[in-house]
This record gives sequence, C-alpha cells and structure tokens, in this order.
Amino acid sequence: MTKARLTRRSALFAGAALPFAPMLLPARAEAAAPLQGPAMPLFHRAKLGGFEVTTLLAGSRAGENPQETFGMNVSAQEFAAVSAANFIPDDRTFNSIAPVLVNTGAELVLFDTGLNPEGITTALAAAGVGPDQVDVVVLTHMHGDHIGGLGGANPTFPKARYVTGAAEHNDWSKAGDEGFETNVVPLNDRFSFLDDGGSVVSGVTAVAAPGHTPGHFAYRLESGGAQMMLLADTTNHYVWSLAHPDWEVRFDRDKAQAAATRRALLGMLAAERMPFAGYHMPFPGIGFVETAGEGFRYVPASYQFMFG
Repeated sequence: MTKARLTRRSALFAGAALPFAPMLLPARAEAAAPLQGPAMPLFHRAKLGGFEVTTLLAGSRAGENPQETFGMNVSAQEFAAVSAANFIPDDRTFNSIAPVLVNTGAELVLFDTGLNPEGITTALAAAGVGPDQVDVVVLTHMHGDHIGGLGGANPTFPKARYVTGAAEHNDWSKAGDEGFETNVVPLNDRFSFLDDGGSVVSGVTAVAAPGHTPGHFAYRLESGGAQMMLLADTTNHYVWSLAHPDWEVRFDRDKAQAAATRRALLGMLAAERMPFAGYHMPFPGIGFVETAGEGFRYVPASYQFMFG
C-alpha cells in the first residue's frame, strides 16, 4: 500500500480546502466610532501640605483676533513672531475659566464662580462636591466671568459666607454695572471685606494685585510648609501676558499698573520657586514661572502635587 507523502506545500493546500477556514474569511467591516470633538476634564485635584486644591473648568472661551485683547501695544509682526515661536496661532485664542476650590480640612473655600451657575455646579459635581457644601466664596474681583455663578437673589451657594476686597467692592458699587447689580448686590449683607494682607481663613491671605481692576486680589495659600499663589487675573495668557508682562491687555483697567503688578508677582514667584494657579492658564492651570530674557516662562506642573 502506497503511503501519501504530506509535504508543507500539500498541507497548505489541504488547509485551504477546508470549509470555513478562518484565515480566508473576508474581514467584517466595522462602523467607525463617531467623532466627538476636543474635550478636557472638568476638575483637577492637587495636594498642598494639608490642603487639597482643586481647579474647576467652569467654562471656556474661544475667539478670533487675539491682538484686539493681548499685546495691544506691539506690532502685528512681533505678535505673530512670538505666537509662532510658541506654536500657537496668531489669529485664534482659547482660554479656560477656572475657579479654585480649596479644602483646608476644616472648610471648603471657593475662589470665583465662573460665568454662570450651571458651569460652576457642573464642575463641582464632577469633583464630588455639592454647592451647599461650600463654606466660603471669595471673589478676587468683579468681572462677569468671576461673579456670574453667584446666583444673585437665588444663591448658588446657599450656606456660604462671602468675602472680597473692600476697595474692589466699593469701586464696583459706584459703576452701575448690570452684572454686579444682579449677582453681587443681592448678597451684600452676607459679605465681609478684606484689605491687603487680610485673612480669609487660616492659611489663606489676600495679596493686593491692582491694575486689572482697582481692588483686584491674588491669594496666598500656606499649609504644612507648602505655598501656592492664586493669581486670578494678574496674568491672563501664558504667552501673550505672562511671558511678556509689559504687553497691554484690553481688560486691564490701569494697564501700566497691571504690567507693574505682573512683573512684581511673577518675579517673586520665580525667585521663590512658588507654584501658582491662574484663572485663565491652560487647564488645569497650575504651574511655575521662571525668568526668561526680559520676561518669564510658564512651566506647567506635572506630578509634583501628587505628594504634597
């Protein structure tokens, strides 16, 4: 009886002859996942000594023609060159609106409230916090993107007390501003007022930072030997304002004073290697600053605040 010889070639053909051979089935077409667009997280929590510092993405703004707001006192050519050197377009801008929630271990302190109640409460919910848990609301100044989430006559934070700078509140009380009248005035009897160096709670101190508005404050956090500065709107863009502190910003009420404040506070942060949170920095908005030429450079935080 003759034995059949199974060669590699015949084995391959034998396999090919098998019905339902998997390798020969045509690939099944799968529907592509739908595009969903760019997105960012709504909160970022960091450790600072015994404090937890949570930045909240309560809103954002995209726009065109950024030189109508930033670098108003430099040429279009210089603005374009600086933008290109930093890999950002010179005809588009995007900024975050990022209130800061500080848990001191004893109280929850919210710094600024975004554009509207929906934005801040959504971000707080993502961070696991309800508006009725907020003990103190601090307003760094009275621009609409900082007071819009207060709720006015229907307070968003029903159990909170409210704190702001005395000079800031006095100035806006004379301005006839609709946003101030709607959001702040109904809560006036729940406010207390600070001067430079005043304490919100233990470990949270007001730092005068005028120019953006007359009574604009930054706030220094101190816990367990660690410090952080909440810069609010001292600097509003990591390139067009922080890196170039003398560039004029449309929303700075006193542009010369705002530039001097930027130089002073950024210089201090650089010298002390102190971290900061910025209301309009690229989210999550926590980083460091170092001197660079005649200005500064923003260094975003990475994992430094996982450890306190």
